[in-house]
Amino acid sequence: MKDNILLGQYIPSASVLHRLDPRTKLLSMLTFTISSLFINNYGGYAAATVFAGGQLLLSRIPVRKFLSGLKPVVLILSFTFAYHLFNTSGVPLWPGSAVKVTEAGIEKGLFIVWRILLLVSLASLLTLTTRPLDLAKGLEQLCKPLSRRGVPVEATALMLVIAIRFIPTIIQELDRIMLAQRARGYDIIALKGHKRMFAYLSLVVPLLITTVQRAEQLAMTIDARAYGTGRGRTSYRELILSRMDYTAGGVTLSYMLLLLYLQNAHVI
Repeated sequence: MKDNILLGQYIPSASVLHRLDPRTKLLSMLTFTISSLFINNYGGYAAATVFAGGQLLLSRIPVRKFLSGLKPVVLILSFTFAYHLFNTSGVPLWPGSAVKVTEAGIEKGLFIVWRILLLVSLASLLTLTTRPLDLAKGLEQLCKPLSRRGVPVEATALMLVIAIRFIPTIIQELDRIMLAQRARGYDIIALKGHKRMFAYLSLVVPLLITTVQRAEQLAMTIDARAYGTGRGRTSYRELILSRMDYTAGGVTLSYMLLLLYLQNAHVI
Protein backbone atom coordinates (compact mmCIF):
# COMPACT_ATOMS: atom_id res chain seq x y z
CA MET A 1 0.00 0.00 0.00
CA LYS A 2 2.93 2.33 0.72
CA ASP A 3 4.02 2.22 -2.93
CA ASN A 4 0.57 3.49 -3.96
CA ILE A 5 0.98 6.74 -2.01
CA LEU A 6 3.34 9.21 -3.70
CA LEU A 7 2.74 12.30 -1.56
CA GLY A 8 5.50 12.63 1.05
CA GLN A 9 7.92 10.22 -0.63
CA TYR A 10 11.30 11.19 -2.06
CA ILE A 11 12.92 9.32 -4.97
CA PRO A 12 16.65 10.16 -5.40
CA SER A 13 17.75 11.06 -8.92
CA ALA A 14 19.95 13.53 -10.81
CA SER A 15 17.16 14.91 -12.98
CA VAL A 16 16.71 18.58 -13.82
CA LEU A 17 13.78 18.84 -11.42
CA HIS A 18 15.81 17.28 -8.59
CA ARG A 19 18.61 19.81 -9.07
CA LEU A 20 16.35 22.86 -8.92
CA ASP A 21 16.39 25.02 -5.82
CA PRO A 22 13.45 24.15 -3.50
CA ARG A 23 12.41 27.82 -3.47
CA THR A 24 12.00 27.74 -7.26
CA LYS A 25 9.86 24.62 -7.05
CA LEU A 26 7.75 26.03 -4.21
CA LEU A 27 7.13 29.30 -6.06
CA SER A 28 6.28 27.43 -9.28
CA MET A 29 3.89 25.22 -7.34
CA LEU A 30 2.26 28.27 -5.72
CA THR A 31 1.94 30.01 -9.10
CA PHE A 32 0.43 26.90 -10.68
CA THR A 33 -2.05 26.47 -7.80
CA ILE A 34 -3.28 30.07 -7.90
CA SER A 35 -3.48 30.18 -11.71
CA SER A 36 -5.39 26.89 -11.88
CA LEU A 37 -8.20 28.47 -9.85
CA PHE A 38 -8.91 30.87 -12.73
CA ILE A 39 -8.85 28.38 -15.62
CA ASN A 40 -12.32 27.96 -17.11
CA ASN A 41 -11.79 26.60 -20.63
CA TYR A 42 -10.33 23.53 -22.31
CA GLY A 43 -7.42 25.49 -23.77
CA GLY A 44 -6.28 26.55 -20.31
CA TYR A 45 -6.53 23.02 -18.93
CA ALA A 46 -4.64 21.67 -21.94
CA ALA A 47 -1.82 24.17 -21.29
CA ALA A 48 -1.77 23.22 -17.58
CA THR A 49 -1.63 19.53 -18.51
CA VAL A 50 1.32 20.12 -20.85
CA PHE A 51 3.07 22.11 -18.10
CA ALA A 52 2.53 19.33 -15.53
CA GLY A 53 3.41 16.59 -18.03
CA GLY A 54 6.65 18.37 -18.94
CA GLN A 55 7.65 18.45 -15.28
CA LEU A 56 6.90 14.74 -14.95
CA LEU A 57 9.21 13.98 -17.90
CA LEU A 58 11.94 16.23 -16.49
CA SER A 59 11.73 14.50 -13.12
CA ARG A 60 12.55 11.08 -14.67
CA ILE A 61 9.98 9.48 -12.37
CA PRO A 62 8.63 6.32 -14.07
CA VAL A 63 5.27 7.26 -15.57
CA ARG A 64 3.69 3.90 -14.64
CA LYS A 65 4.75 4.29 -11.00
CA PHE A 66 3.50 7.87 -10.96
CA LEU A 67 0.09 6.96 -12.39
CA SER A 68 -0.31 4.04 -9.99
CA GLY A 69 0.36 6.48 -7.14
CA LEU A 70 -2.69 8.49 -8.18
CA LYS A 71 -5.07 5.54 -7.63
CA PRO A 72 -5.90 6.51 -4.01
CA VAL A 73 -7.49 9.77 -5.20
CA VAL A 74 -9.77 8.05 -7.72
CA LEU A 75 -12.51 7.65 -5.10
CA ILE A 76 -12.33 11.36 -4.18
CA LEU A 77 -12.39 12.32 -7.86
CA SER A 78 -15.39 10.07 -8.53
CA PHE A 79 -17.33 11.55 -5.61
CA THR A 80 -16.44 15.11 -6.70
CA PHE A 81 -17.54 14.46 -10.29
CA ALA A 82 -20.80 12.85 -9.17
CA TYR A 83 -21.56 15.75 -6.81
CA HIS A 84 -21.21 18.35 -9.57
CA LEU A 85 -22.93 16.12 -12.11
CA PHE A 86 -26.15 15.88 -10.10
CA ASN A 87 -26.12 19.27 -8.31
CA THR A 88 -25.46 21.74 -11.11
CA SER A 89 -28.43 23.60 -12.53
CA GLY A 90 -28.99 23.87 -16.28
CA VAL A 91 -30.96 22.38 -19.13
CA PRO A 92 -31.51 18.61 -18.49
CA LEU A 93 -30.04 16.29 -21.10
CA TRP A 94 -32.93 13.85 -20.66
CA PRO A 95 -36.14 15.79 -19.80
CA GLY A 96 -38.60 13.77 -17.74
CA SER A 97 -35.95 11.47 -16.34
CA ALA A 98 -35.79 10.94 -12.55
CA VAL A 99 -32.07 11.71 -12.59
CA LYS A 100 -31.27 15.29 -13.60
CA VAL A 101 -28.02 15.49 -15.58
CA THR A 102 -27.06 18.72 -17.32
CA GLU A 103 -24.34 19.57 -19.81
CA ALA A 104 -23.12 22.30 -17.43
CA GLY A 105 -22.86 19.69 -14.66
CA ILE A 106 -20.73 17.39 -16.81
CA GLU A 107 -18.43 20.23 -17.83
CA LYS A 108 -18.11 21.61 -14.27
CA GLY A 109 -17.45 18.16 -12.81
CA LEU A 110 -14.86 17.45 -15.49
CA PHE A 111 -13.06 20.76 -14.87
CA ILE A 112 -12.98 20.30 -11.07
CA VAL A 113 -11.70 16.72 -11.33
CA TRP A 114 -9.08 17.81 -13.90
CA ARG A 115 -7.95 20.61 -11.60
CA ILE A 116 -7.64 18.36 -8.54
CA LEU A 117 -5.70 15.78 -10.57
CA LEU A 118 -3.25 18.42 -11.78
CA LEU A 119 -2.73 19.86 -8.28
CA VAL A 120 -2.20 16.41 -6.72
CA SER A 121 0.26 15.55 -9.50
CA LEU A 122 2.30 18.73 -9.01
CA ALA A 123 2.29 18.36 -5.20
CA SER A 124 3.45 14.75 -5.55
CA LEU A 125 6.23 15.78 -7.94
CA LEU A 126 7.36 18.43 -5.45
CA THR A 127 7.89 15.89 -2.65
CA LEU A 128 9.20 13.18 -5.00
CA THR A 129 12.01 15.44 -6.24
CA THR A 130 12.85 17.42 -3.07
CA ARG A 131 14.47 16.18 0.12
CA PRO A 132 12.35 16.95 3.20
CA LEU A 133 15.11 19.05 4.80
CA ASP A 134 15.61 21.04 1.58
CA LEU A 135 11.87 21.60 1.42
CA ALA A 136 11.85 22.90 5.00
CA LYS A 137 14.82 25.14 4.29
CA GLY A 138 13.24 26.54 1.13
CA LEU A 139 9.94 27.21 2.88
CA GLU A 140 11.79 28.85 5.75
CA GLN A 141 13.74 31.14 3.38
CA LEU A 142 10.62 32.18 1.47
CA CYS A 143 8.69 33.00 4.64
CA LYS A 144 11.61 34.70 6.41
CA PRO A 145 10.09 38.24 6.21
CA LEU A 146 7.21 37.02 8.39
CA SER A 147 9.62 36.26 11.25
CA ARG A 148 9.97 40.03 11.78
CA ARG A 149 6.27 40.02 12.67
CA GLY A 150 6.82 37.37 15.31
CA VAL A 151 5.69 34.42 13.19
CA PRO A 152 7.65 31.25 14.15
CA VAL A 153 8.65 30.58 10.55
CA GLU A 154 11.34 28.00 11.28
CA ALA A 155 9.15 25.88 13.55
CA THR A 156 6.17 26.14 11.18
CA ALA A 157 8.22 25.09 8.14
CA LEU A 158 9.64 22.11 10.01
CA MET A 159 6.16 21.14 11.24
CA LEU A 160 4.66 21.25 7.73
CA VAL A 161 7.45 19.17 6.22
CA ILE A 162 7.28 16.59 9.01
CA ALA A 163 3.50 16.36 8.52
CA ILE A 164 3.98 15.64 4.78
CA ARG A 165 6.80 13.20 5.47
CA PHE A 166 4.62 11.35 7.99
CA ILE A 167 2.08 10.35 5.31
CA PRO A 168 4.12 7.42 3.89
CA THR A 169 5.23 6.55 7.44
CA ILE A 170 1.60 6.16 8.55
CA ILE A 171 0.84 4.06 5.47
CA GLN A 172 3.87 1.89 6.31
CA GLU A 173 2.54 1.42 9.85
CA LEU A 174 -0.86 0.45 8.44
CA ASP A 175 0.82 -2.14 6.19
CA ARG A 176 2.70 -3.54 9.18
CA ILE A 177 -0.47 -3.88 11.29
CA MET A 178 -2.36 -5.55 8.43
CA LEU A 179 0.56 -7.93 7.87
CA ALA A 180 0.55 -8.85 11.57
CA GLN A 181 -3.21 -9.56 11.39
CA ARG A 182 -2.72 -11.65 8.26
CA ALA A 183 -0.07 -13.71 10.07
CA ARG A 184 -2.75 -14.49 12.70
CA GLY A 185 -5.16 -15.68 10.00
CA TYR A 186 -7.27 -12.51 9.63
CA ASP A 187 -6.89 -11.06 6.11
CA ILE A 188 -8.81 -7.82 5.58
CA ILE A 189 -8.05 -7.79 1.85
CA ALA A 190 -9.93 -11.08 1.45
CA LEU A 191 -13.14 -9.53 2.87
CA LYS A 192 -15.79 -8.15 0.53
CA GLY A 193 -17.87 -4.96 0.44
CA HIS A 194 -19.02 -3.42 3.71
CA LYS A 195 -17.25 -6.15 5.77
CA ARG A 196 -13.90 -4.87 4.57
CA MET A 197 -14.92 -1.27 5.25
CA PHE A 198 -15.90 -2.06 8.86
CA ALA A 199 -12.75 -4.17 9.28
CA TYR A 200 -10.64 -1.11 8.49
CA LEU A 201 -12.25 0.71 11.44
CA SER A 202 -10.60 -1.81 13.78
CA LEU A 203 -7.22 -0.58 12.56
CA VAL A 204 -7.81 3.01 13.66
CA VAL A 205 -6.89 2.53 17.33
CA PRO A 206 -3.57 0.62 16.86
CA LEU A 207 -2.64 2.96 14.01
CA LEU A 208 -3.33 6.02 16.15
CA ILE A 209 -1.28 4.62 19.05
CA THR A 210 1.76 3.77 16.91
CA THR A 211 1.58 7.16 15.14
CA VAL A 212 1.52 9.03 18.44
CA GLN A 213 4.44 6.92 19.69
CA ARG A 214 6.46 7.75 16.56
CA ALA A 215 5.62 11.45 16.89
CA GLU A 216 6.72 11.40 20.53
CA GLN A 217 10.01 9.71 19.61
CA LEU A 218 10.60 12.27 16.87
CA ALA A 219 9.92 15.17 19.26
CA MET A 220 12.38 13.70 21.79
CA THR A 221 14.99 13.29 19.03
CA ILE A 222 14.58 16.91 17.97
CA ASP A 223 14.87 18.07 21.60
CA ALA A 224 17.95 15.88 22.14
CA ARG A 225 19.64 17.66 19.25
CA ALA A 226 18.82 21.04 20.82
CA TYR A 227 16.85 22.23 17.80
CA GLY A 228 14.73 24.55 19.92
CA THR A 229 12.62 26.98 17.90
CA GLY A 230 15.10 26.87 15.01
CA ARG A 231 15.49 30.65 15.06
CA GLY A 232 19.01 31.79 14.12
CA ARG A 233 19.99 28.28 13.19
CA THR A 234 22.68 28.07 10.49
CA SER A 235 22.90 25.51 7.69
CA TYR A 236 25.85 23.51 6.41
CA ARG A 237 24.62 23.88 2.83
CA GLU A 238 23.19 27.25 1.85
CA LEU A 239 20.59 27.51 -0.91
CA ILE A 240 21.91 29.30 -4.01
CA LEU A 241 19.89 30.06 -7.13
CA SER A 242 21.55 28.87 -10.34
CA ARG A 243 21.00 29.69 -14.02
CA MET A 244 18.72 26.66 -14.22
CA ASP A 245 16.45 28.18 -11.54
CA TYR A 246 16.13 31.44 -13.48
CA THR A 247 15.30 29.43 -16.62
CA ALA A 248 12.62 27.52 -14.70
CA GLY A 249 11.24 30.84 -13.44
CA GLY A 250 11.10 32.08 -17.03
CA VAL A 251 9.19 28.96 -18.11
CA THR A 252 6.68 29.45 -15.28
CA LEU A 253 6.25 33.11 -16.24
CA SER A 254 5.70 32.12 -19.89
CA TYR A 255 3.09 29.62 -18.74
CA MET A 256 1.30 32.36 -16.81
CA LEU A 257 1.30 34.66 -19.86
CA LEU A 258 -0.04 31.84 -22.04
CA LEU A 259 -2.88 31.25 -19.58
CA LEU A 260 -3.74 34.97 -19.59
CA TYR A 261 -3.81 34.92 -23.39
CA LEU A 262 -6.04 31.84 -23.47
CA GLN A 263 -8.41 33.39 -20.93
CA ASN A 264 -8.68 36.72 -22.79
CA ALA A 265 -8.87 35.09 -26.23
CA HIS A 266 -11.88 33.03 -25.00
CA VAL A 267 -10.38 29.82 -26.35
CA ILE A 268 -12.77 26.89 -25.96
